[in-house]
Amino acid sequence: MKRLLLALPALLVACSDTGPLREPAELVKVESPAVKPRVVWDASPGDGGDELHTRLRLAVEPDVVVTADIGGEVHALSPQDGRRLWTADTDARLVAGPTVSGALVLVGTLDAEVIALKRSDGSAAWRAAVSSEVMAPPASDGRVVVVRCGDGKVFGLNAETGARVWSFDRAVPPLTLRGLSAPLLNGGIAYIGLDNGRLVALRIDTGDVLWEEVVAAPSGRTELERIVDVDADPLITPEGIYAVSFGGELAAIGLTDGRVAWRRPIKSYSGVALAGGILAVTDENGVVWALDAQTGAAAWKQEALKFRRLSPPLVLGDHVVVADYEGYVHWLAPQDGRIVGRVRAVRDQVTAPPVEHEGRLYLLGDNGDVAAVTVN
Repeated sequence: MKRLLLALPALLVACSDTGPLREPAELVKVESPAVKPRVVWDASPGDGGDELHTRLRLAVEPDVVVTADIGGEVHALSPQDGRRLWTADTDARLVAGPTVSGALVLVGTLDAEVIALKRSDGSAAWRAAVSSEVMAPPASDGRVVVVRCGDGKVFGLNAETGARVWSFDRAVPPLTLRGLSAPLLNGGIAYIGLDNGRLVALRIDTGDVLWEEVVAAPSGRTELERIVDVDADPLITPEGIYAVSFGGELAAIGLTDGRVAWRRPIKSYSGVALAGGILAVTDENGVVWALDAQTGAAAWKQEALKFRRLSPPLVLGDHVVVADYEGYVHWLAPQDGRIVGRVRAVRDQVTAPPVEHEGRLYLLGDNGDVAAVTVN
Protein backbone atom coordinates (compact mmCIF):
# COMPACT_ATOMS: atom_id res chain seq x y z
CA MET A 1 0.00 0.00 0.00
CA LYS A 2 1.33 3.42 -0.90
CA ARG A 3 2.10 5.57 2.10
CA LEU A 4 1.06 9.22 2.11
CA LEU A 5 2.88 11.79 4.25
CA LEU A 6 1.01 14.93 5.28
CA ALA A 7 2.65 18.25 6.03
CA LEU A 8 1.20 19.56 9.28
CA PRO A 9 -0.25 22.91 8.04
CA ALA A 10 -2.18 21.10 5.33
CA LEU A 11 -3.45 18.55 7.83
CA LEU A 12 -4.67 21.21 10.22
CA VAL A 13 -6.65 22.82 7.44
CA ALA A 14 -8.11 19.46 6.47
CA CYS A 15 -9.06 18.65 10.06
CA SER A 16 -10.64 21.99 10.87
CA ASP A 17 -14.32 21.80 11.74
CA THR A 18 -14.94 25.16 10.11
CA GLY A 19 -13.06 24.68 6.84
CA PRO A 20 -10.13 27.13 6.67
CA LEU A 21 -7.59 27.27 9.46
CA ARG A 22 -8.83 29.68 12.12
CA GLU A 23 -7.06 33.00 12.65
CA PRO A 24 -4.21 33.12 15.18
CA ALA A 25 -5.00 34.97 18.38
CA GLU A 26 -3.81 38.56 18.48
CA LEU A 27 -1.17 39.21 21.09
CA VAL A 28 -2.16 41.33 24.05
CA LYS A 29 0.49 43.53 25.63
CA VAL A 30 2.01 42.08 28.78
CA GLU A 31 1.34 44.68 31.47
CA SER A 32 4.00 45.01 34.17
CA PRO A 33 5.95 41.95 32.97
CA ALA A 34 7.56 39.90 35.71
CA VAL A 35 10.08 38.59 33.18
CA LYS A 36 12.00 40.95 30.91
CA PRO A 37 13.82 38.91 28.26
CA ARG A 38 16.22 40.39 25.74
CA VAL A 39 18.03 39.12 22.67
CA VAL A 40 21.76 38.83 23.39
CA TRP A 41 22.72 38.02 19.80
CA ASP A 42 21.19 36.83 16.57
CA ALA A 43 22.67 35.37 13.40
CA SER A 44 21.58 34.12 9.99
CA PRO A 45 24.07 31.37 9.20
CA GLY A 46 21.96 29.38 6.70
CA ASP A 47 18.71 29.00 4.83
CA GLY A 48 16.91 26.76 7.31
CA GLY A 49 14.37 24.26 6.01
CA ASP A 50 10.95 24.58 4.44
CA GLU A 51 7.38 23.69 5.37
CA LEU A 52 7.98 20.01 4.55
CA HIS A 53 11.28 19.70 6.39
CA THR A 54 10.74 20.61 10.03
CA ARG A 55 13.13 18.33 11.88
CA LEU A 56 16.12 20.63 11.58
CA ARG A 57 16.95 21.96 15.02
CA LEU A 58 19.67 23.45 17.21
CA ALA A 59 22.31 21.48 19.07
CA VAL A 60 23.76 23.51 21.95
CA GLU A 61 26.89 22.61 23.89
CA PRO A 62 29.16 24.69 26.16
CA ASP A 63 31.57 25.36 23.30
CA VAL A 64 29.34 25.40 20.24
CA VAL A 65 25.87 25.97 18.79
CA VAL A 66 25.30 23.88 15.66
CA THR A 67 22.59 24.25 13.03
CA ALA A 68 22.02 22.97 9.50
CA ASP A 69 19.99 23.81 6.41
CA ILE A 70 18.22 22.04 3.56
CA GLY A 71 20.96 23.24 1.18
CA GLY A 72 23.47 20.93 2.85
CA GLU A 73 25.48 23.28 5.04
CA VAL A 74 26.19 22.69 8.72
CA HIS A 75 27.14 25.75 10.76
CA ALA A 76 28.94 25.99 14.09
CA LEU A 77 28.53 29.20 16.07
CA SER A 78 29.97 30.54 19.31
CA PRO A 79 27.33 30.29 22.07
CA GLN A 80 28.67 33.49 23.61
CA ASP A 81 28.24 35.88 20.69
CA GLY A 82 27.00 33.95 17.64
CA ARG A 83 30.32 34.27 15.83
CA ARG A 84 30.77 31.66 13.10
CA LEU A 85 33.35 29.01 14.03
CA TRP A 86 33.10 26.85 10.91
CA THR A 87 30.79 25.87 8.07
CA ALA A 88 30.77 22.47 6.37
CA ASP A 89 29.12 21.76 3.02
CA THR A 90 27.87 18.17 2.96
CA ASP A 91 26.52 18.37 -0.61
CA ALA A 92 23.34 16.69 0.68
CA ARG A 93 19.72 17.63 1.35
CA LEU A 94 19.71 17.82 5.12
CA VAL A 95 16.36 17.33 6.86
CA ALA A 96 17.12 16.13 10.41
CA GLY A 97 19.49 17.14 13.16
CA PRO A 98 22.11 18.23 13.89
CA THR A 99 22.97 16.22 16.98
CA VAL A 100 26.25 16.69 18.85
CA SER A 101 27.63 13.50 20.43
CA GLY A 102 31.17 13.53 21.77
CA ALA A 103 33.51 14.47 18.94
CA LEU A 104 30.82 14.10 16.25
CA VAL A 105 28.05 16.17 14.70
CA LEU A 106 25.32 13.97 13.19
CA VAL A 107 22.75 14.90 10.52
CA GLY A 108 20.19 13.00 8.45
CA THR A 109 19.38 13.48 4.78
CA LEU A 110 16.40 13.31 2.46
CA ASP A 111 18.37 10.78 0.40
CA ALA A 112 18.69 8.02 3.03
CA GLU A 113 22.05 8.90 4.55
CA VAL A 114 23.45 9.65 7.97
CA ILE A 115 26.44 11.98 7.89
CA ALA A 116 28.93 12.33 10.74
CA LEU A 117 31.21 15.39 10.86
CA LYS A 118 34.07 16.15 13.21
CA ARG A 119 32.93 18.55 15.88
CA SER A 120 36.27 20.38 15.91
CA ASP A 121 36.19 21.69 12.34
CA GLY A 122 33.27 20.16 10.41
CA SER A 123 35.42 17.84 8.32
CA ALA A 124 33.93 14.51 7.24
CA ALA A 125 34.11 11.54 9.63
CA TRP A 126 31.83 9.02 7.86
CA ARG A 127 28.64 8.58 5.84
CA ALA A 128 26.24 5.66 6.16
CA ALA A 129 23.40 4.59 3.89
CA VAL A 130 20.06 3.62 5.46
CA SER A 131 16.73 2.48 4.02
CA SER A 132 14.92 5.80 3.42
CA GLU A 133 14.96 9.48 4.33
CA VAL A 134 16.05 10.24 7.89
CA MET A 135 13.17 12.30 9.27
CA ALA A 136 14.27 12.46 12.93
CA PRO A 137 17.50 13.78 14.45
CA PRO A 138 19.96 10.91 15.00
CA ALA A 139 20.77 10.11 18.63
CA SER A 140 23.91 8.56 20.09
CA ASP A 141 25.27 7.30 23.40
CA GLY A 142 28.84 7.55 22.09
CA ARG A 143 28.95 3.90 21.02
CA VAL A 144 25.84 3.47 18.87
CA VAL A 145 24.01 5.99 16.69
CA VAL A 146 20.25 5.36 16.61
CA VAL A 147 18.59 6.44 13.37
CA ARG A 148 14.88 6.59 12.43
CA CYS A 149 13.75 6.41 8.81
CA GLY A 150 10.52 7.36 7.12
CA ASP A 151 9.70 3.78 6.15
CA GLY A 152 9.39 2.65 9.79
CA LYS A 153 12.88 1.21 10.16
CA VAL A 154 15.25 2.05 13.01
CA PHE A 155 18.98 1.40 12.71
CA GLY A 156 21.81 1.16 15.20
CA LEU A 157 25.11 2.28 13.65
CA ASN A 158 28.62 2.05 15.03
CA ALA A 159 29.47 5.56 16.22
CA GLU A 160 33.11 5.32 15.11
CA THR A 161 32.60 3.93 11.60
CA GLY A 162 28.91 4.17 10.68
CA ALA A 163 28.72 0.41 10.12
CA ARG A 164 25.30 -1.13 10.74
CA VAL A 165 25.01 -2.95 14.09
CA TRP A 166 21.29 -3.78 14.18
CA SER A 167 17.92 -2.87 12.68
CA PHE A 168 14.31 -2.76 13.89
CA ASP A 169 11.21 -2.55 11.73
CA ARG A 170 7.54 -1.77 12.24
CA ALA A 171 4.88 -1.34 9.55
CA VAL A 172 3.63 2.22 9.18
CA PRO A 173 0.03 3.29 8.52
CA PRO A 174 -0.92 4.39 4.98
CA LEU A 175 -1.43 7.99 6.14
CA THR A 176 0.89 9.74 8.61
CA LEU A 177 2.25 13.16 9.49
CA ARG A 178 5.52 14.11 7.86
CA GLY A 179 8.23 13.87 10.47
CA LEU A 180 9.26 11.62 13.33
CA SER A 181 10.06 12.09 16.99
CA ALA A 182 13.73 11.83 17.90
CA PRO A 183 14.98 8.64 19.60
CA LEU A 184 15.34 9.18 23.33
CA LEU A 185 18.36 7.39 24.84
CA ASN A 186 18.64 6.70 28.56
CA GLY A 187 20.36 4.03 30.63
CA GLY A 188 21.23 1.78 27.68
CA ILE A 189 17.68 1.95 26.27
CA ALA A 190 16.34 3.75 23.19
CA TYR A 191 12.72 4.88 23.49
CA ILE A 192 11.05 5.33 20.10
CA GLY A 193 7.64 6.89 19.41
CA LEU A 194 6.12 5.17 16.37
CA ASP A 195 3.71 6.21 13.61
CA ASN A 196 1.28 3.48 14.73
CA GLY A 197 0.69 5.24 18.05
CA ARG A 198 3.01 3.03 20.11
CA LEU A 199 6.12 3.63 22.19
CA VAL A 200 8.81 0.94 22.03
CA ALA A 201 11.89 0.43 24.21
CA LEU A 202 14.96 -1.11 22.50
CA ARG A 203 18.34 -2.10 23.85
CA ILE A 204 20.81 0.36 22.36
CA ASP A 205 23.57 -2.21 21.94
CA THR A 206 21.51 -4.95 20.24
CA GLY A 207 18.19 -3.45 19.13
CA ASP A 208 16.27 -6.09 21.08
CA VAL A 209 12.72 -5.09 22.08
CA LEU A 210 12.29 -4.74 25.85
CA TRP A 211 8.65 -3.63 25.77
CA GLU A 212 6.10 -1.96 23.53
CA GLU A 213 3.05 0.00 24.68
CA VAL A 214 0.10 1.79 23.07
CA VAL A 215 0.04 5.57 23.53
CA ALA A 216 -3.01 6.05 21.29
CA ALA A 217 -5.00 3.46 19.31
CA PRO A 218 -6.34 4.30 15.82
CA SER A 219 -10.06 5.09 15.70
CA GLY A 220 -12.45 6.59 13.18
CA ARG A 221 -13.74 5.64 9.74
CA THR A 222 -11.20 7.41 7.54
CA GLU A 223 -7.41 7.15 7.38
CA LEU A 224 -7.23 10.85 8.25
CA GLU A 225 -9.20 10.26 11.45
CA ARG A 226 -6.99 7.27 12.30
CA ILE A 227 -3.67 9.18 12.38
CA VAL A 228 -1.98 8.42 15.72
CA ASP A 229 1.67 9.42 15.10
CA VAL A 230 3.86 9.93 18.16
CA ASP A 231 5.69 12.82 16.51
CA ALA A 232 6.52 14.83 19.61
CA ASP A 233 9.76 13.92 21.37
CA PRO A 234 9.08 11.81 24.50
CA LEU A 235 10.09 13.27 27.85
CA ILE A 236 11.93 11.14 30.38
CA THR A 237 11.95 11.70 34.15
CA PRO A 238 12.99 9.54 37.12
CA GLU A 239 9.31 8.64 37.60
CA GLY A 240 8.66 7.56 34.02
CA ILE A 241 8.37 8.60 30.41
CA TYR A 242 5.70 10.88 28.94
CA ALA A 243 4.62 10.44 25.32
CA VAL A 244 1.90 12.28 23.40
CA SER A 245 0.19 11.35 20.14
CA PHE A 246 -1.53 13.33 17.41
CA GLY A 247 -4.23 10.69 17.83
CA GLY A 248 -5.30 12.42 21.01
CA GLU A 249 -3.61 10.77 24.00
CA LEU A 250 -0.91 11.81 26.45
CA ALA A 251 0.37 8.85 28.47
CA ALA A 252 2.62 8.43 31.49
CA ILE A 253 4.52 5.16 31.07
CA GLY A 254 6.85 3.21 33.36
CA LEU A 255 10.49 3.09 32.28
CA THR A 256 11.21 -0.54 33.07
CA ASP A 257 7.94 -2.32 32.30
CA GLY A 258 6.10 -0.02 29.88
CA ARG A 259 2.95 0.01 32.00
CA VAL A 260 0.68 3.04 31.58
CA ALA A 261 0.13 4.93 34.84
CA TRP A 262 -2.44 7.33 33.36
CA ARG A 263 -3.74 8.75 30.10
CA ARG A 264 -5.11 12.19 29.26
CA PRO A 265 -7.04 13.04 26.05
CA ILE A 266 -4.81 15.70 24.45
CA LYS A 267 -3.85 15.87 20.79
CA SER A 268 -0.36 17.24 20.17
CA TYR A 269 2.44 17.14 17.61
CA SER A 270 4.91 19.36 19.52
CA GLY A 271 5.81 18.05 22.95
CA VAL A 272 5.81 18.24 26.73
CA ALA A 273 7.98 19.74 29.48
CA LEU A 274 8.13 19.23 33.24
CA ALA A 275 8.14 22.16 35.69
CA GLY A 276 8.21 20.83 39.24
CA GLY A 277 5.18 18.61 39.50
CA ILE A 278 3.46 20.25 36.53
CA LEU A 279 3.56 18.77 33.05
CA ALA A 280 3.21 21.44 30.32
CA VAL A 281 1.96 20.46 26.86
CA THR A 282 0.97 22.48 23.79
CA ASP A 283 -1.96 20.96 21.93
CA GLU A 284 -2.79 21.03 18.21
CA ASN A 285 -4.74 24.29 18.60
CA GLY A 286 -2.01 26.20 20.43
CA VAL A 287 -3.57 25.85 23.87
CA VAL A 288 -0.98 25.36 26.61
CA TRP A 289 -2.08 22.87 29.25
CA ALA A 290 -0.63 22.19 32.68
CA LEU A 291 -1.29 18.73 34.10
CA ASP A 292 -0.45 17.12 37.39
CA ALA A 293 2.52 14.88 36.53
CA GLN A 294 1.39 12.17 38.95
CA THR A 295 -2.27 11.90 37.90
CA GLY A 296 -2.76 13.77 34.62
CA ALA A 297 -5.42 16.02 36.18
CA ALA A 298 -5.63 19.48 34.58
CA ALA A 299 -4.19 22.33 36.67
CA TRP A 300 -4.76 25.16 34.16
CA LYS A 301 -4.87 25.99 30.48
CA GLN A 302 -3.77 29.11 28.60
CA GLU A 303 -5.75 29.98 25.47
CA ALA A 304 -4.29 33.44 24.72
CA LEU A 305 -1.90 31.88 22.16
CA LYS A 306 -4.53 29.83 20.34
CA PHE A 307 -3.75 28.92 16.71
CA ARG A 308 -0.32 30.58 16.88
CA ARG A 309 1.36 27.27 15.94
CA LEU A 310 3.40 26.93 19.09
CA SER A 311 6.78 25.28 19.49
CA PRO A 312 7.36 22.50 21.99
CA PRO A 313 7.33 23.95 25.52
CA LEU A 314 10.51 24.39 27.55
CA VAL A 315 11.04 24.95 31.26
CA LEU A 316 13.43 27.86 31.83
CA GLY A 317 14.08 28.67 35.46
CA ASP A 318 10.67 28.89 37.11
CA HIS A 319 8.71 29.45 33.91
CA VAL A 320 7.24 27.61 30.94
CA VAL A 321 8.45 29.03 27.62
CA VAL A 322 6.89 28.62 24.16
CA ALA A 323 7.62 30.29 20.81
CA ASP A 324 5.16 30.93 18.00
CA TYR A 325 4.77 31.31 14.22
CA GLU A 326 5.99 34.93 14.21
CA GLY A 327 9.10 34.28 16.26
CA TYR A 328 7.70 35.65 19.52
CA VAL A 329 8.73 33.85 22.71
CA HIS A 330 6.30 33.82 25.64
CA TRP A 331 7.02 33.23 29.34
CA LEU A 332 4.17 31.60 31.32
CA ALA A 333 3.89 31.42 35.10
CA PRO A 334 3.79 27.73 36.10
CA GLN A 335 1.25 28.37 38.88
CA ASP A 336 -1.60 29.61 36.67
CA GLY A 337 -0.36 29.98 33.07
CA ARG A 338 -0.40 33.79 33.01
CA ILE A 339 1.85 35.29 30.32
CA VAL A 340 4.44 37.26 32.28
CA GLY A 341 7.01 38.11 29.61
CA ARG A 342 7.58 38.22 25.87
CA VAL A 343 10.24 39.02 23.28
CA ARG A 344 10.49 38.63 19.51
CA ALA A 345 13.65 36.60 18.99
CA VAL A 346 13.54 35.67 15.27
CA ARG A 347 11.49 36.73 12.24
CA ASP A 348 9.93 33.40 11.33
CA GLN A 349 8.08 30.47 12.83
CA VAL A 350 9.89 28.49 15.52
CA THR A 351 9.15 24.82 14.86
CA ALA A 352 12.33 23.40 16.38
CA PRO A 353 12.40 22.87 20.15
CA PRO A 354 13.85 25.85 22.04
CA VAL A 355 17.04 24.91 23.89
CA GLU A 356 18.24 26.05 27.30
CA HIS A 357 21.89 26.10 28.29
CA GLU A 358 23.29 27.69 31.44
CA GLY A 359 20.21 29.88 31.85
CA ARG A 360 20.27 31.21 28.29
CA LEU A 361 17.59 30.39 25.72
CA TYR A 362 18.53 29.50 22.12
CA LEU A 363 16.01 29.52 19.27
CA LEU A 364 16.00 28.53 15.61
CA GLY A 365 13.58 30.06 13.12
CA ASP A 366 12.39 27.99 10.19
CA ASN A 367 14.24 30.43 7.91
CA GLY A 368 17.55 29.52 9.55
CA ASP A 369 17.86 32.52 11.89
CA VAL A 370 19.36 31.78 15.31
CA ALA A 371 18.96 33.86 18.45
CA ALA A 372 20.19 33.74 22.02
CA VAL A 373 17.91 35.23 24.68
CA THR A 374 18.54 35.99 28.33
CA VAL A 375 16.40 37.33 31.15
CA ASN A 376 17.44 40.41 33.11
